[in-house]
Amino acid sequence: MEYGLIGEHLPHSFSKIIHEKLAPYQYDMLELAPDEVDSFMRKKDFKGINVTIPYKERVIPYLDEISGRARRIGAVNTIVNRDGRLCGHNTDYFGIRELLRLNGTDPAGRKVLILGSGGTSKTARAVVEDQGASIICRVSRTGKDGAITYEEMYEKHTDAEVIINTTPCGMYPDIDACPVELGQFPNLRGVVDVVYNPLRTVLVLEAQKRGIPATGGLYMLVIQAVYAAEIFTGRQFDRETADLVYQEVLNSKRNIVLTGMSMSGKTTLGSLLSQKLGRRVMDTDQMVIKKEQREITDIFAKDGEPYFRDVESEMVRSLATENGLIIATGGGVVLREENVDALKKNGHIVFLDRPLDQILPTDDRPLANTRDKVTALFTKRYPTYRATCDGFVPNDMTPEEGAERILRVLKYRV
Repeated sequence: MEYGLIGEHLPHSFSKIIHEKLAPYQYDMLELAPDEVDSFMRKKDFKGINVTIPYKERVIPYLDEISGRARRIGAVNTIVNRDGRLCGHNTDYFGIRELLRLNGTDPAGRKVLILGSGGTSKTARAVVEDQGASIICRVSRTGKDGAITYEEMYEKHTDAEVIINTTPCGMYPDIDACPVELGQFPNLRGVVDVVYNPLRTVLVLEAQKRGIPATGGLYMLVIQAVYAAEIFTGRQFDRETADLVYQEVLNSKRNIVLTGMSMSGKTTLGSLLSQKLGRRVMDTDQMVIKKEQREITDIFAKDGEPYFRDVESEMVRSLATENGLIIATGGGVVLREENVDALKKNGHIVFLDRPLDQILPTDDRPLANTRDKVTALFTKRYPTYRATCDGFVPNDMTPEEGAERILRVLKYRV
């Protein structure tokens, strides 16, 4: 391996795609068990590597040189081999700094809680310390090494204004986990989560529901990779390049989720976007039909709407961990908050806002098979469509125009 990433578990990592967009080297992923780290580091059989959980501190004794920033933090995530001498750096520092900037979160003069006790938490502490945070508390289950416990956090520090999660809580495959109860922190002004898979963790989604600026860790991952690639290659990358790579990776991993009334164009636009982007299109209604081996009208007639909604939610949950899909949803998917949360973890919800007079009744949809039913459903559901979407597209144009508009909204380059 010349360039790559070492860690204990790497199936979730996006690092390969990012580095290979930045530089002309092959970037490999190498999972190492704890008892394999010593042999790997002593062999020095690489030109440059990144280091992730749980080895950011463990690799330090093998280094011949360490940057002042990495030494101060006590964690290394980038190592370059210079003629047999291993030099360690911490580029996570720049990633966290830029993630806070992207989120519009300024720690200056504020109380900051950093969840976690590993190398990334130490890096986050250095960043907010340099940015003038007034009080910084690291939080861990054990409370060791100067950290406080979660119990102490809830007892004494619910006045925190910024929360930074550096734990793997909420990371794929355990995407329904959340490290803290945000309702306990009435003064919060910003939440950032270094987890990037899923793109939006439960922590991020819960913050956004409360109107708190929040973002996941993908931008941090890209920025730290940019700085690492500069160390590996000696080449400088400008902000425009970094932001372009971020947008390309985000688009490649993010699902495009189409919501709206039946007959609003979701299936048509989904198919057209699938052709343009070369992606799979998944239709939740068709998934239900395939699973049940019967039409939706039959499901409603025999088992009723609640049963249909339960099966529909099951199908939505099965899509929650996937990336890069086009998802056409049934008209009632957004009626359940659990469905919206699942779809938003890795998706951007686009509401197709088709005028009521262009939505026709259809016999295969029991709740919208007459004009009166369509009008009543539209009136009832419209506020929910608007409230649950990340963006909306007026769909009173041709399918081609509609697809192009969606791609522009999501900043695709096609």
